[in-house]
Amino acid sequence: MENEILRALHARKSVRVFTDQPVTAEEREAILQAAFQAPTAGNQQMYTILDITDPALKERMADLCDHQPFIAKAKLCLVFLADCRRWPRAYRAAGMEPRDPGPGDLLLALADTCIAAQNAVTAAESLGIGSCYIGDVLENAEAMRETLHLPAHVVPACMLVFGRPTSQQQERVKPARFREEAVVCENVYRDRTEEELREDFTLRGANVPEFQFDRYIQAFCKRKYESDFSREMSRSAGVYLKDFE
Repeated sequence: MENEILRALHARKSVRVFTDQPVTAEEREAILQAAFQAPTAGNQQMYTILDITDPALKERMADLCDHQPFIAKAKLCLVFLADCRRWPRAYRAAGMEPRDPGPGDLLLALADTCIAAQNAVTAAESLGIGSCYIGDVLENAEAMRETLHLPAHVVPACMLVFGRPTSQQQERVKPARFREEAVVCENVYRDRTEEELREDFTLRGANVPEFQFDRYIQAFCKRKYESDFSREMSRSAGVYLKDFE
């Protein structure tokens, strides 16, 4: 089955090199309005979006987010914050004495926030504007809090950078995804067997020259899962989670 939206979803890939062409005010507004229309738990919109326009601040964000200079070159930079403050403050303004936000509130807010971010990505794609998620915004909790003036119960869920892709980025092959059998279980969760895992990754790596499961997984584990930035992300997540204990 195929239609315009499905084709766009399949074609979309992360863009890290942008042309000099700006994202216009009208395009920015369309991207934000699309984010606001995303599904949201109880229509609460448990997120705040920071529009990073200060060039020095973008440079700082690029440095804090694992030293990625392309972030500072983006034409539009949005930080999506899971915001568990707005509603409790409104409750107090109305004379209520609400409980402190807990882990469930944070998880709900994170879902709200990421759904809104994905709407922004899809809207941008429809306008010919590329985007890239920056998960590293969760790192360096103390410095990030100071830089963005984040109070308690506000957690950076993701950052999105936007711009028009260069021809090289447009022509770059999108990495393959897992096949359906690898990620869809019927009714209940089931671990994949080791043989199934090997097949899942080998099929996904079909377009990788001389793919070898053991070598690929070992290298990926060292480069990502056991990396300094991954460990720092987990440490920083723990800092934010202390507010919700």
